[in-house]
Amino acid sequence: MTDLAKTYDPAGTESRWQQAWESAGAFHPDPAAEGEPFSVVIPPPNVTGSLHMGHAFNTALIDTIVRFQRLRGKNVLCLPGTDHASIAVQTILERQLKAEGQTKDDLGRVAFLEKAWQWKAESGGTIVGQLRRLGYSVDWQRERFTLDAGCSEAVIEAFVRLHGQGLIYRGEYLVNWCPASGSAVSDLEVEMREVDGHLWHFRYPLSTPSADGRTHLEVATTRPETLLGDTGVAVNPGDPRYAQLVGQSLTLPLVGREIPIVADAHVDADFGTGCVKVTPAHDPNDFAIGQRHKLPLITVMAKDGTMNEAAGRFQGLDRFEARKAVVAAMEAEGFLVKVEPYRHSVPFSDRGKVPVEPLLSTQWFVKTEPLAARCREALEQQYPRFVPERWSKVYRDWLTDIRDWCISRQLWWGHRIPAWFVVSETGGEITDTTPYVVARNGAEARAEAEAQFGAGPGGPSADAQPLVLEQDPDALDTWFSSGLWPFSTLGWPDGQAADLQRWYPTSVLVTGFDIIFFWVARMTMMAGALMAGREGPGTPWIPFQDVYIHGLVRDENNRKMSKSAGNGIDPLLLIERYGADALRFALVREVAGAGQDIRLDYDRESDTSATVEGSRNFANKLWNATRFALMNLGGETPASLGEPDPEALQLADRWILSRLARVNGETAERYGSYGLGEAAKGLYEFAWNEVCDWTIELLKRRLNPGDNPSPQALADQRVARQVLAKVLNALLVMLHPLMPHLSEELWHGLTTEPDTTFLALQSWPSLDGAALDDQLEAQFAELIEAIRVVRNLRAVAGLKPAQPVPVQFVTGRGDLAALLLQATADITALTRAESVTVLSTAEPGQRCLAGVSGELQVLLPIEGLVDLEALKGRLEKDLAKAEKEMAGLSGRLANPNFASKAPPEVVVECQANLAEAQAQAALARKRLADLG
Repeated sequence: MTDLAKTYDPAGTESRWQQAWESAGAFHPDPAAEGEPFSVVIPPPNVTGSLHMGHAFNTALIDTIVRFQRLRGKNVLCLPGTDHASIAVQTILERQLKAEGQTKDDLGRVAFLEKAWQWKAESGGTIVGQLRRLGYSVDWQRERFTLDAGCSEAVIEAFVRLHGQGLIYRGEYLVNWCPASGSAVSDLEVEMREVDGHLWHFRYPLSTPSADGRTHLEVATTRPETLLGDTGVAVNPGDPRYAQLVGQSLTLPLVGREIPIVADAHVDADFGTGCVKVTPAHDPNDFAIGQRHKLPLITVMAKDGTMNEAAGRFQGLDRFEARKAVVAAMEAEGFLVKVEPYRHSVPFSDRGKVPVEPLLSTQWFVKTEPLAARCREALEQQYPRFVPERWSKVYRDWLTDIRDWCISRQLWWGHRIPAWFVVSETGGEITDTTPYVVARNGAEARAEAEAQFGAGPGGPSADAQPLVLEQDPDALDTWFSSGLWPFSTLGWPDGQAADLQRWYPTSVLVTGFDIIFFWVARMTMMAGALMAGREGPGTPWIPFQDVYIHGLVRDENNRKMSKSAGNGIDPLLLIERYGADALRFALVREVAGAGQDIRLDYDRESDTSATVEGSRNFANKLWNATRFALMNLGGETPASLGEPDPEALQLADRWILSRLARVNGETAERYGSYGLGEAAKGLYEFAWNEVCDWTIELLKRRLNPGDNPSPQALADQRVARQVLAKVLNALLVMLHPLMPHLSEELWHGLTTEPDTTFLALQSWPSLDGAALDDQLEAQFAELIEAIRVVRNLRAVAGLKPAQPVPVQFVTGRGDLAALLLQATADITALTRAESVTVLSTAEPGQRCLAGVSGELQVLLPIEGLVDLEALKGRLEKDLAKAEKEMAGLSGRLANPNFASKAPPEVVVECQANLAEAQAQAALARKRLADLG
């Protein structure tokens, strides 16, 4: 008898096995252990975050991959961790301080960072606990944090080495500036929003009227406040309208500054007037034009979003107030031509929730082109290999047209930049010209500074003043530390670290297509600079061998899920209702292919999901099938039952063992090639239809031979038990990567192994190639269809479930006839057949219900068994209903208004419904004809 409860309890099962795995260190690998290395470092979620559907999807994919590789006998490391999320954490803390009437400057840097670490200790582990609930088979003993000691050492070492190679420099360039948070922000921290704005058209007077009498040029802008910083107007060099004006000058309205007219290919002659105002200090495209034409850079806005002294009479105004004031002044002085409504994309700071400003700022940059070139070369050798391959082009495009990377942020929470300014050389202030040294710590910085600045030609002078050093107050961009993630987490910069030696390069990176540049490319670039020299056969410096790109999770209306759209689903609600395994299986099964989006049906009023509920029903099906097996195996296990004798196998046994072998090979290939959705779909069909519905039903009569069974019946019972145990055991192993908790529970019930022995650490079932039989599988599929036809005809006849009826099969194929005769006992059991007859031609004069399956005709002689008149009446009603539906649908399709105005999908659905109604009518007519 079974120890499994009557019903499946996901919550209890999942928490028990999660605790058991972690307590036993089941997923804590030894680098010295045998087995081919396989490693994944998970994308580190922000420490401020909470579980969302994107996390759940990514987790389900990664865990499916690593659990499969573990079953294949590889030495698997799946390493977890979190990102310190500089801007997000600092925003939270500054909001708390503001509520208390304080600022971070009131606390000072040391006290503020103490508060930050306290927050991290109390609140920063939420996301980790939530990921645990999904059953992530990661090594929690190796959990990393981008600000932990090891990662911090790696960040400092990387900065020092890159600076030493001339790949990090300090300079003034245009950056995305967030006035709300007072920091430069990365492109990924910028969200483009469609806004309703205006396009203002202004006259810019020519300093000297042109030969053709023109007195001005007309330009258009969405940001009038920036015209105060204009240093030129650009036209396309091929535009004949302005060719004679190139090289002449204009007088900038409101300011009076002379600015040149330049020719630049960036200008689209067909857009607007073909004239573009150039503000190099406030627009990235204008900055590039300014660099090409040596235009001056004039910044008219301060970093808090107000206008500075260069804005003249508009100084002190907020940028949006200045916009209104500039427009009013232009109109008052006769320079405004017109104003047009204009919908356009505006970059907003994701954290500050305000429009970002492109501003000139002295920052630290990574020189990216040399790093990108190395990555492009590696890509030519398929390092890394993208799945699907089409994403390699996106990756290559990012690496081809690349700008230097601004890596400094005006924040305190994060990795402080390891540069020390010699402020005694510039009067105590850090300026753009203050000399500096880059070092690993303060002592090293002082030694380096004294070597550079503390001694003259004759050695240190007697009256030399001691050097005063001040560390750069800025922190590094979070993406700098996460760019080192594949090797900083494995022990780098210690090149001999055991984990680094064993598991670098990592095997696969699983991530979304939206961060191919922001994270994937930065990891490969950083590895190219810091891990070169690790090349070897099959192990280049590239940080991961494969990059598996997945799509987005979409809602029931096929919209991308996001917090801002208000259509996100809390995975924890679904886990509490259906279990983590059901959610995981649903997410993976919905994957149409690598890189494809998935749709999750969800009822927001009841917090239910049809997609996940279907997976929970599948879990219940497996639970009940295992309980059935345990009640029918006589207390034995797969190990004690052993392998069945091939000579003793019946037809159904040979069929299911062939199917098992085939599914084994197909599933292993799909898991191994990242065809995870296909693997889930294939296992679902095999488990639900072939194992639970057919095999168990076919084995029931042999598993229960009745009282006083014969020796042959007992021998056949044991074979049936062996087959059932073997199939179910292998199925649970194959399902384990997708549904780890359920399979672990059922496997223990089936095998009676102790709780300290885990299915998660077993071996993938061996492939029994000798069991494969293509012909048998094809023939057995015909047998299954024949049984389905019989069952359907019984339902049409209205027979009671236990009422026997003779069954006749008519076929001219000898092999099919032989199969049906061999399976007579199975057909009888599954169709409640009174008798089974196989004929080459149908007997004349019978009143039968008939059905067809391929080359087989199925006859159910029912005269004397049912009320034929009542049956004919039901069929006539079915026919009338189908004909009425046909008439309505045909009329609808014939209506010109419907055909021309209805959405295409509605028309297609109507055509499909008509075809179905026509088929039903034809079937009813045929059955009425069969009944005479």
